[in-house]
Amino acid sequence: MPIIIAFVAGLLMSAGIAYSQMIDPNKVLGFLTLNANWDPSLVLVMAAALAVYSTGYWLFGKKDKPLFAAQFSLPGKKDLDKPLVIGSLIFGAGWGLVGYCPGPALAAISSGSSGTLAFIAAMVAGWFISRKLAI
Repeated sequence: MPIIIAFVAGLLMSAGIAYSQMIDPNKVLGFLTLNANWDPSLVLVMAAALAVYSTGYWLFGKKDKPLFAAQFSLPGKKDLDKPLVIGSLIFGAGWGLVGYCPGPALAAISSGSSGTLAFIAAMVAGWFISRKLAI
């Protein structure tokens, strides 16, 4: 049952990302570029995501365990360290330069766009390189 719930949640997230046009790098870059052509529409997407997350956290955050798992999987680490800062910088640079982050890129993979496929290849290569470097 948990795998079905995860699959449905992934489909819902992908549909939301596609519907909000976050799979379009030009739309995202239009939001990230603060100039005369700035597109503020993704603020609504982020506000909606925050509202859904906050509601879920309010409803289920105080429970002893999730509905479909034996325990919550929460990060225990609370300090800023070198891997977190470097990873955040790389994530932000990639998002700002290309207009993709991992979720929307995976949701856009079915487009077959060479830019999307190149981004995903670079993302996978980055995962492997980061594991080898163990920054």
